[in-house]
Amino acid sequence: MKRSILILAMLSMAVITGCSNKEQAEEGPVVEIEEQQVEDQENIIVAGAEVLPFITPFTGERVAEEVTMRPILATINNHPQARPQSGLAQADVVYEMLAEGDVTRFLALYQSEIPESIGPIRSARSYFIDIANGLDAFYIAHGYSPEAKSMLERKVVENINGMHYDGTYFKRSSARKAPHNSYISGDNVRAGAEKVGASLLYQKKVSYPFYEAEDNVKIGTTANEVSMKYNNSGSFNSQYVYNADTNRYTRYSANTETIDYETNESIELANILFFEMPHRIIDNAGRRDITITGGGNAYVAQAGMVREVKWKNADGLLIAIEEDGSEVKLVQGKTWVHFVPSSPGLATSVIYSE
Repeated sequence: MKRSILILAMLSMAVITGCSNKEQAEEGPVVEIEEQQVEDQENIIVAGAEVLPFITPFTGERVAEEVTMRPILATINNHPQARPQSGLAQADVVYEMLAEGDVTRFLALYQSEIPESIGPIRSARSYFIDIANGLDAFYIAHGYSPEAKSMLERKVVENINGMHYDGTYFKRSSARKAPHNSYISGDNVRAGAEKVGASLLYQKKVSYPFYEAEDNVKIGTTANEVSMKYNNSGSFNSQYVYNADTNRYTRYSANTETIDYETNESIELANILFFEMPHRIIDNAGRRDITITGGGNAYVAQAGMVREVKWKNADGLLIAIEEDGSEVKLVQGKTWVHFVPSSPGLATSVIYSE
């Protein structure tokens, strides 16, 4: 009897072991196949990643929905007492140029996004308005030179000005003193446009051309640092330091990193352009006139390289051009444009080194 029980137990164990081995034999390949299928699917997803259908006009980034907002161009104060400014980190493009004496101002172009706060807002100049007109931008300023006032009254561009809406659409910051304390919010940009009957629909559809791949950009002379010198005092001189890991330039002004006051973000740029232009002082206040209607010599800094190109005014839009006349392609991302006085010129004002 014991012998029968022992034999029966051994047979049961053999059956169980056999079943277990059979299950492992069956399940093993299935698991491997499933894992391989998952890995293959992941590879397919990576290899065939969805390419977003639309490109932002001034940063070249791909987005899911077409950009329909009109460009907005705001005059931003760059006096040392106005720093750090609000809204610079969200600007697609920033134009920097002399306004009076050795003091520069910014024209910040917004289209990809509108910041919650923009400023300090400063007064208009005639060439600011010409740039806004070429972009078909809704123009924002607080104050104006005599020439600019005449142009705004003639409605050369659709605009809203703090001289007429101080305390309503334009708000004063108690943390700073006038004239370095006028700000406008993104909501008030929209409300102000509605107030003056200006459409914020993107109609003219100007844009820049962009590289599809940043690997194609290594053209020119290696330059990991680029400096722009406007004067001897240094208050309005800029430096750009290239980071190969991010393929971006960090901006410094008067040896201080340029950051956004609202977000504390550093200003990171993909392209820096330098356009050489005739400048002249036109009045006792030191206001300047800049000739932006022609063309001339230019530099472009991108991907840690600098090279000489040209610039021209194409129906009001200021663009960099190659020797063959084609438009210079930009690296996807934000751009800073300097207007450089033709005297002393690019060779003296712009310094670059490895």
